[in-house]
Amino acid sequence: QVRNDLTGVLYGEDIEISDTESFSNDPCTSVKKLKGNDVRIILGQFDEEMAVKVFCCAYDEEMYGSKYQWIIPGWYENLWWESWINSSQCLSKNLLAAMEGYIGVDFEPLSSKKNKTISGRTPQQYEKEYNARRGDGQSSKFHGYAYDGIWVIATTLQRAMTYLNSSKHQKIEDFNYTNHKLGKIFLSAMNETRFFGVTGEVVFRNGERMGTIKFTQFQEQKEVKVGEYNAVDDNLVIIENSIRFQGLEPPKDKTIIQEELRKISLPLYSILSALTILGMIMASAFLFFNIKNRNQKLIKMSSPYMNNLIILGGMLSYASIFLFGLDGSFVSEKTFETLCTVRTWILTVGYTTAFGAMFAKTWRVHAIFKNVKMKKKIIKDQKLLGIVGGMLLIDLCILICWQVVDPLRRTVEKYNMEPDPAGRDISIRPILEHCENTHMTIWLGIVYAYKGLLMLFGCFLAWETRNVSIPALNDSKYIGMSVYNVGIMCIIGAAVSFLTRDQPNVQFCIVALVIIFCSTITLCLVFVPKLITLRTNPDAATQNRRFQFTQNQKKEDSKTSTSVTSVNQASTSRLEGLQSENHRLRMKITELDKDLEEVTMQLQDTPEKTTYIKQNHYQDLNDILSIRNFTDGKDGEKAILKNHLDQNPPAQWGSSDPSRTSKDPIEDINSPEHIQRRLSLQLPILHHAYLPSIGGVDASCASPCVSPSASPRHRHVPPSFRVMVSGL
Repeated sequence: QVRNDLTGVLYGEDIEISDTESFSNDPCTSVKKLKGNDVRIILGQFDEEMAVKVFCCAYDEEMYGSKYQWIIPGWYENLWWESWINSSQCLSKNLLAAMEGYIGVDFEPLSSKKNKTISGRTPQQYEKEYNARRGDGQSSKFHGYAYDGIWVIATTLQRAMTYLNSSKHQKIEDFNYTNHKLGKIFLSAMNETRFFGVTGEVVFRNGERMGTIKFTQFQEQKEVKVGEYNAVDDNLVIIENSIRFQGLEPPKDKTIIQEELRKISLPLYSILSALTILGMIMASAFLFFNIKNRNQKLIKMSSPYMNNLIILGGMLSYASIFLFGLDGSFVSEKTFETLCTVRTWILTVGYTTAFGAMFAKTWRVHAIFKNVKMKKKIIKDQKLLGIVGGMLLIDLCILICWQVVDPLRRTVEKYNMEPDPAGRDISIRPILEHCENTHMTIWLGIVYAYKGLLMLFGCFLAWETRNVSIPALNDSKYIGMSVYNVGIMCIIGAAVSFLTRDQPNVQFCIVALVIIFCSTITLCLVFVPKLITLRTNPDAATQNRRFQFTQNQKKEDSKTSTSVTSVNQASTSRLEGLQSENHRLRMKITELDKDLEEVTMQLQDTPEKTTYIKQNHYQDLNDILSIRNFTDGKDGEKAILKNHLDQNPPAQWGSSDPSRTSKDPIEDINSPEHIQRRLSLQLPILHHAYLPSIGGVDASCASPCVSPSASPRHRHVPPSFRVMVSGL
């Protein structure tokens, strides 16, 4: 009945009762259920014997200390646990540890006030007289209530008699236990009773005594009064600094779960942002270098517009790092959801822009140098921009479909509860923000597949152009290194980022470092070699490696000859003039090569068509041979055909063979058959003079067309290397 009444009162005060357990013998099962239901404040109604068992079970279940508060009856005898400790299975120190801090609730046996009571005595005077009269007799804690009860009866009878005397219908002598009318008069008189007794204010409401409740707390193996509640005045008085809680604050009525957002550390974000800014400054420096030197032959051959796109893609990748570091601690939930989309778009477009431009200009080199038909092929930057635009268009199609069909949303992932690091009586439930959607795996697979194909295409182009001998055009080695580094870092970064998704600091650090490393390595591999070459030897990178080797060999021979002959300053100046004239004449050879090719094609045709060969062709051949003799640097060195023609001036073409006719021998040597024979000897001579300008054999090397009177240098210097030339 007491429990039911208490339950009704608690519900009326909007106090939730989490669980109610009853037991008759072993309370441990009930204690476990209370702990399982996360009950923190326990109201116990049991006697001393059962109290010992309950606290032993509480110790075993660790339901004591700063997180729990036990409230039990306070009318137990003094040192009540000592009488029942032997009947339990727990040690005395364990029992006292579990009992520490419990609060006992009991009525106040005597008032602590020093006011005079209805009897004219103070509660202290009454207690002193009571103990004197009691002597050695056993004391009862209810003696004060018995004393005040007698005064209640007396005052009730006096008030009832006064009422009956005034009514003159009934008298007190007419009282019996079946007289309901007199019973109501007595009950009404009792409810009107109000006086100050030795137990405090004596008042009745609905037949119940409204008294004073005393609160004690078990502290260091003894009960200490900590406060009292006056039910008449509805006033709770707590003695100052008397209650000792075992924690920093009173126990909570249940486990307080505090959600805590796992956010990115501000110092970490600042450090990575600083590294990102340095990377963007480096990219800006490369952009300035590329624009400033765009008219330099080295930079012009490496497609400066494509280089600008590579830098732009790197800077977009750098910029995405700032967005990856912004979470719920910096922006609102709606802004975070927008950032999910923006940072994905920026990183994707930046990646495609950088590597798309790099692969596009490599494709141009591949298309030119792998031209089997040897036709003149011009691929302008506009076409390369179109290729990069096509790659970006594919990206935009994927991203737009992603955004329309299944956009990225802000999701919150909750983790297991953790104890408070500060020691407070709360539990921390970490939560983490993610950018996810319903079919995240499918969309990422599409993006990764497209980027993977792009990387494979770049590797194919780099492999195909690996033998291009002009350094300014051949970036295959650097492209391969970039693809390797980016591929490895992306695979490692994606795996580690997935495994550390519950640690935002580690995940952000890995993602940021991967982006910084890949962007920096790519930009440095593209621009640092150009910067070094432009400062040291800008012409070497724009020349064919074979021609460069031949020129270096010439310089070494020239230095050796100069050291042997001790040429003075004037001779050096004359030598430079001759070299300049030699270069001009070689250019003339290049121009006349076309005419030579036409003559060769005509000579390979039918004999009937040879009559159409003009006299100016014959004169052009003599001019070519004259230039060849000048480039050899020796006035006495003449080609065999040139000597022969000087001795026999040319005549009209179309003469017949002397074996068939009796015409002049001059006409006989100008016949088509003799012209073909002479050209068969002239063409090797011409090729021998022309090859050095395109990286072939040195003009100074030994040749079957050199006269026996040639200089010793021509006879004894071995050739640099030998090549077979076709299609000249």
